[in-house]
Amino acid sequence: MTDRYTDLLFAQAPDDACTVLYPVSRLIVDPERFVLDSEEPMAACGMGVIYTLTSDGQPLRHPPSSSQRAALLERFYKPHHRALTTAVSAALSEHDSALVIDCHSFPARPLPYELDKTSDRRDICIGTDSFHTPLWLSQAASRLFEQRGFTVATDRPFAGALVPRAYYHRDSQVHALMIELNRSLYMCEDDGGQSNQFGDVMGSVHRICRELMALSKR
Repeated sequence: MTDRYTDLLFAQAPDDACTVLYPVSRLIVDPERFVLDSEEPMAACGMGVIYTLTSDGQPLRHPPSSSQRAALLERFYKPHHRALTTAVSAALSEHDSALVIDCHSFPARPLPYELDKTSDRRDICIGTDSFHTPLWLSQAASRLFEQRGFTVATDRPFAGALVPRAYYHRDSQVHALMIELNRSLYMCEDDGGQSNQFGDVMGSVHRICRELMALSKR
């Protein structure tokens, strides 16, 4: 469940992009979920904004009380989303548009909780949103990865892209794209160590992100 090394794999220079890095594991609070369980489909699997079950359906924690839930959201979820909203607002003010690249990884083998159990997983998953991901953006991302020898799937095994709630399905000038890397590309999933290909994968991802940012400014 851990997006190990994605802070390095997607790192960009401060002059190129504003990085909003979530400081803790999603097993504490998941910043990609809707706050209300009634709006979050994964809450039915015990994986709403605050998980109560693990990836294999085992108990992770007791359901938090209302005060515990509020404290966790106040400490982790809300500051992250405030920072993301501030970054998007700044980009809109400077460029009249904003590009959010939502950075993740996924395991080479499906975990029990996953809806997509297909074993043939591509190297790269491009996640899209019907409102915030124009076709040119998802096509450009797929093309750039494929040109470097990666296999690509769109919205498989995961779909969607994170957008601040203040702009979600409201401002079409906020573009969003999720990029998920298959962990077998760059690490050993059994022990968590980096593989020999780590540096090459990181270099490719850095360049592709810069190219996507350049395209979004045209």
